[in-house]
Amino acid sequence: MNKIYKIGIIGLGQIGNYLYRELNLKKKYIETKTSKKIQIIGISAKNKNKRRKYKIDKNIFYSNPFDIIKKKPAVIFEMIGLSDGISKKIVEKALNNKINVITPNKALIAKHGNNLSKIAEKNNVNLEFEASVGGGIPVLRTIKESLSTNKINKVSGILNGTTNYILSEMENSNLDFKKVLSKAQKLGYAELTNPKLDLNGYDAFAKVRILSSLSFNSKISSDKCLMEGIENIDLKDIKIANQLGMRIKLLGLTEVISGKLFERVHPCLVDKKSYIGNVNGVMNAIIISGMPVGESILQGEGAGPGPTSSSLLSDLISILRGSTKKPFGIPSHEQKKLKAYNLDNYSNSLYLRFEVRDVPGVMSKITDKLAKFKISIKRLIQTPDHKSKKATIVMITHKTTEINIQKCLKIINKDKDTLKFPTLIRIFN
Repeated sequence: MNKIYKIGIIGLGQIGNYLYRELNLKKKYIETKTSKKIQIIGISAKNKNKRRKYKIDKNIFYSNPFDIIKKKPAVIFEMIGLSDGISKKIVEKALNNKINVITPNKALIAKHGNNLSKIAEKNNVNLEFEASVGGGIPVLRTIKESLSTNKINKVSGILNGTTNYILSEMENSNLDFKKVLSKAQKLGYAELTNPKLDLNGYDAFAKVRILSSLSFNSKISSDKCLMEGIENIDLKDIKIANQLGMRIKLLGLTEVISGKLFERVHPCLVDKKSYIGNVNGVMNAIIISGMPVGESILQGEGAGPGPTSSSLLSDLISILRGSTKKPFGIPSHEQKKLKAYNLDNYSNSLYLRFEVRDVPGVMSKITDKLAKFKISIKRLIQTPDHKSKKATIVMITHKTTEINIQKCLKIINKDKDTLKFPTLIRIFN
């Protein structure tokens, strides 16, 4: 008689509940793929009686999730999603008890992945987290396995479906940020209570840290890096970008420059004709640049119960097929610690928008200050509003360093004719 592999699910939110249903529906399919039978022996969440989309078996419900670990399942799915606290304790406890762990929890892996991978290796069990980056896109397995002999030098792309939907919808509907955010929340693309981690770039940045580690065989970095979200993107910026033949996208980027790790997340102006400029709505897209393969592009839905469960089940099938793998592709003691690239040296062409009083001399004051910091102008658009005695000035600059532009904008902001802090969007090449 075939051994039955016991499964535990801890966390029954939208994704956890969907996964529970998928595991029950696809038992026979999983057995066909792996020659292994599975059985869910324990589920746990805060509220046993909460109304859920898919009915759960209350006979296997445990109020205390650690009671599931005591039953020694073969695999635990951690679906709570916290970077610390109970999520961390459950994963550590399971791994130390020689239980395989699967999680979509990018915040946990980005913060504690270095230590958790050591525990998994010590106990000869799997820690799988394919669903933590790109939802249903198999990007981590592609880097770990399909591109394992390539020297990857850069990874870039759209890593957050919420922000991509908001920016796309602002362009399509001509609605401002707040109205589109509200629409995204109603459609389930953004969290109702606190969408901040999507909007401020943190969600994408956690994914960047995981991608860096896998791509460059390095420890997950804890250095302070450039992280900006889309909260300050105005409908005006979307319209001006359109006039320039460009779109605004929130991009995550990581690369090694002269042996130093440069990770960042920020809005970028991208050419409308480019590949990345045409990835719209809730879609994610990741471009992996390496040798000898060149550029590899992966695109798909980056969030939601369906795509996420697809990756979670892929991890399960990998474990059931009997292979114990290093969480980050190589032994943790062989991962190198990369020093951080100096952000001050980051050089880019820029989009700058100034909101100013429409008075004589205001333009020359701005251009004089830019000149002092060796920032030259490639293109200029000036739009006066005579009724309100205000003007919008947009400049596209030649390449300049981060330190120069930040110092310059602080000085311009102090001028009495500057009405708000200038908007800066970097231009993606």
